[in-house]
Formats: sequence, structure tokens, C-alpha cells
Amino acid sequence: MNVKLLSVCSLLVSLYVASGAFAGDPTWSAEAPRDEIRPVFQQTGDSGLVINADEREGLNGWWTTTLPVDGRQHFRFSVKRQTTGMSAAEIRRAAVVRLIWENARGGPVIRDEPTYSSYRPGEKPKAEPEFPPDVITSDGWTTVSQIYRAPVTARHLRIELHFRWGPPKSQVVWKDVRLESVAAPEPRPVKLATIHLQPREGKTPAEKRTQFASLIADAATQGADLIVLPETLTIYGTGLTYAECAESVPGPSTDYFGNLAKQYDTHIVAGLLERDKHLIYNVSVLLGPDGNIIGKYRKTTLPRGEIEGGITPGNEYPVFQTRFGKVGMMICYDGFFPEVARELTKNGAEVIAWPVWGCNPMLGAARACENHVYVVSSTYTDASRDWMITGIYGHDGKVLSQAKTWGSVAITEVDLNKPMYWHSLGDFKAQIERHRPLVPSKSSEK
Repeated sequence: MNVKLLSVCSLLVSLYVASGAFAGDPTWSAEAPRDEIRPVFQQTGDSGLVINADEREGLNGWWTTTLPVDGRQHFRFSVKRQTTGMSAAEIRRAAVVRLIWENARGGPVIRDEPTYSSYRPGEKPKAEPEFPPDVITSDGWTTVSQIYRAPVTARHLRIELHFRWGPPKSQVVWKDVRLESVAAPEPRPVKLATIHLQPREGKTPAEKRTQFASLIADAATQGADLIVLPETLTIYGTGLTYAECAESVPGPSTDYFGNLAKQYDTHIVAGLLERDKHLIYNVSVLLGPDGNIIGKYRKTTLPRGEIEGGITPGNEYPVFQTRFGKVGMMICYDGFFPEVARELTKNGAEVIAWPVWGCNPMLGAARACENHVYVVSSTYTDASRDWMITGIYGHDGKVLSQAKTWGSVAITEVDLNKPMYWHSLGDFKAQIERHRPLVPSKSSEK
């Protein structure tokens, strides 16, 4: 199928939806998994493609059409969506777009890119449905859009605009469906690095932080874009209390590591102890290539020792934009709880920096795997103990690189624009927001 014909089809679909001029047109059809849960479908001139719920719960249906595509070509899909009668949490599951690649006979195709995880070596998975994300909301309309590469044997793209399980009397409206041929996105390579060191020398916070300078230089020489240091590094081996090692942020330690970040034109995450008036926090601080603080994260889950030592937990999950991508941070005990990494991922984290004194390494793998996010850990645990590691976890939870000797650096390059496709799941990261369960309201918590 040539690009001109594809563009014509794209334009027709766009005009049909924008104007509502497809009443009686066979291009779009309304479907439901069962008639008894079928919602109400309408095609109107001003509103586009409408799906309504009556007074019943759990209704489920979708508008669908199929457009021609060329295999191996890149396409930008987009559609605008408006909802009424739904909360934000309900919208993410109820008002969903599914895109399904089909061969010339309307059957499934094989995912041919090398970016997949296989249960059996050499086997490639079927191309599962794509789930484009919400991109921007303006004037009451949310744009749902993503760029995709069509599998080599794909000849059609089936578009499904869903209403799933919305509340009674709720509605979703779809308009301006577009499928445009575009150039392939540029890769986003980033080098992630982590340092494996117990700062044993000295008894003061200043003496502890200086022991990381040569390893930061080593990682920077290898081209590291992000360098992760361990947890509460200024207290290690000092014999001091949390309060005695705590400092303001900004403060002496952030100034020190900020100067190194600027010197080596890189990003550094340092695990520190922060004093804010009468409160002490266990923090990770992200420093940018200009030497300034990009942001900080206050550890939200505290083990017994930190509670007994007077540490206060944080209550936010910030994610920070850097020049290479979006970075979140968690600290040590956070790894035992799936909520922390999930909140960071929900907030857009592509990489999670994890200063960690010690933890079960399987939990590091789980946090990376369940969110399809890169996790970069830096620990004080000896590699021979078969416990926490200093390393970089990939989207499938596998360790991409590990530092096993004291005073060493682990580094690896990843492409933040490269999705991972799994058997039976496809691009799981794209499905997380559409499929993860609703969180009970506070009134329902026991």
C-alpha cells in the first residue's frame, strides 16, 4: 500500500470523525463482547463517536475500523477523547484505545523487532495489541497518541475506541482519528552507572563523601549520563547518629557532589541525611550537569532502626526531567514495597535510582520487571553474600551490569525509546495504566 493512499485513508477517517459524517458508513462499526453488557452507541455531527452507559454498571463496547498500513513503516496514531461522569482513575481504564496489527488476511502477525523477551531462545512473540498513552489535555479534550513501527508482515491496523466498565450514566466521545506515516523516532541512548564502595576511611561526613570522587571520575570518563551513589553515605562507619550527620539540602554535601557533576558534565544521585528544622529525613538528591539540585526524594518507608533513630518519612513520589529522560528515586527499604516504584512509574519515571544499604536482589528485579523501568542500585553489601547488588536492572528484571568488587563501577547503555515486547503481553509498560486495578477510596480501607 503506497503512502499516498494511506494518507487519503487517514484524511477520510479524520474528516469522518471530526464532522460526524459517517452515519451509515460501513468504515466504523460498534461492537461488544456480549449483548447484555452492550452500551449505547451514537454517531453525531458535533460530537463524533459516542458511547454511553445507561443506569447499569459494567457495560463494555467499542467503535472499530481497519486501515491499511505498510510493514516496517512508522506511523503516528492519534485521537481526541472527552469523558463525562468518570473520575480520573476510572477514565484510565474505561476510555481506552487498542490498536491491533493484522496481516493481509486479517490474522495476527509476528513481532519482528529484536526488542523482545522470549521464553524460548530464538522464538519471537505475536504482535499483541498496542495501548497508546494519554499525551495532553486541552479545552476539555485529551489527545491519545503514540508512534509505532508496523511489524514487517502487517498490512492492516485495526483501531478500537473503547468504553469499559464506566460508571452508570457516564460517557466517552472520540473524534479526530488520525494515522500518519512518519519518520522513525531517534534513539535515546543513555549510559547508566553505579558505584560499589564502602567508604571506610575517616569519621566525618566530609571524609566520607570525598572517597567517591575518583569513582565518579571513572564513571564519567566512560561517558556515564547518570551516576548513582549509595544510601546515607555520610554516616557510613562514623559511629555518629542520624541527627549528627544530617545537613541542610542544599548544603555541604550537595555542594560537593554538585561541583563534581558540573566538572564531569553528568548527573549524580547521592544518598544523604537531610535536616529540615526539627525533622531528619533519609534523602536521595539528584544533581545536574550545571551543578545545581534538580530534585530530592525523601524515603517514604522506614525500617525499625530509622524509626527508632528519629527519622521522619516522606510522603511524595517526585519524578524529575533531565536532559536524557525522566528520573525517579527510591531508597533501600522502599524496595520491599511495590507501591513506591509503581508511584514513580505512574508519575513518568523511565529510570529509578536506588541508593540501598541492603535488600533482597529479587525485589530489585521485581520492581524493574513489574514496571518495565530501569532500576540502578548502589549498595554496601558484599557481592559474595548473595544479597543486594550494585547494578543496573533491565525492563525484564535481568541484571544488565553489576559491580562485584569494592571500588568499582558498573555501567551500561540503554535506549529509552526502545520498548520491550513480551510473549502474550506485548508492550507491557504501555498496558500498566490501562490494566492496573483501581485503588480503593479511603472510606473503604479497613
